[in-house]
Amino acid sequence: MASFSFFKQAKPKTPSELVKATRYVLFGLDSKLPSDPKALEEAEKNLAAIKQALLGDVETEPNPEQISQIVLEACRGDFLETLVQKLPLLTWEARKDSVQIWSVLLRQKIGISACCLEYLENHLHLLDLLVICYQNKDAAINAGAMLRECARYPSLVKYLLESSSFDLFFGYVELPNFDIASDSFATFKELLTKHETVVSEYLSVHYAKFFGRYEHLLSSVNYVTRRQSLKLLADILLEKQHSNIMMQYITEVQNLRTVMTLLKDSSKNIRSLAFHLFKVFVANPRKPPSIVKVLSQNCAKLLSFLEDFHLDKEDEQFEEEKEMVVKELEGLADQE
Repeated sequence: MASFSFFKQAKPKTPSELVKATRYVLFGLDSKLPSDPKALEEAEKNLAAIKQALLGDVETEPNPEQISQIVLEACRGDFLETLVQKLPLLTWEARKDSVQIWSVLLRQKIGISACCLEYLENHLHLLDLLVICYQNKDAAINAGAMLRECARYPSLVKYLLESSSFDLFFGYVELPNFDIASDSFATFKELLTKHETVVSEYLSVHYAKFFGRYEHLLSSVNYVTRRQSLKLLADILLEKQHSNIMMQYITEVQNLRTVMTLLKDSSKNIRSLAFHLFKVFVANPRKPPSIVKVLSQNCAKLLSFLEDFHLDKEDEQFEEEKEMVVKELEGLADQE
């Protein structure tokens, strides 16, 4: 006697259906209620399937047609918005897959259209939501990776720098959680170094506000914050495209005092980094009288410091630069 099955095997979802189904299950997650384990499991399974379709695996190459379907549905159905909104509620594995999905989607082009990038450019508030995710210890590192992917694109960096959410980074980089603080600094640095023209325009307009806040990082009680901030400051100021910003910075007495304070830091690494900025103040051929006055008043102490200041290993360039600084300071001392 023939046997019949009353249950049909579920038909595999098309890529578009998979994205729709994933958005639907994500949309149902509620931050105010305990998450349904079955919904979380389904979200994790679906996100893993989307990642596999986009990236392939050891046995299967990704199918360009399937990728195009996923990209189009992701843009058409607000999948990206839902993914960002629900990121903190997902499981660890699902958040990890979300980062990879986000990165692949942003890089995809269909013809000449970068569909997902254009979607973000029209939904810029999602970048602010990702920045706020640094306040969630579970999602912070994942959101940081997604923001650094956004930093590949000048239009998104421009928005982030101009956004009020950018100010949050000045607090994030000093969070007590070392991993989150380090990750947020990596994002902060990426935003300030990836696209020189965008950054130069931002600093020109917001010079006083930015460097006023930045000074607090340079005087932080946290050694890592001081060192990273000083290194980043040197990278920014010594970038050729930021020459106007550097000239403005090295004509201000408060900035010179800050760098001179860092020359006395207990850390040799920080003293070395501070010297690379200090030499620019001294070497400036058009030093304003206020800068000359401060250098002249501190000549004896500075020369005494430089006499004993050496790097751990021989560095010909450093020795030449130190000699130049010493000669310039001695010249100021002779004018007294």
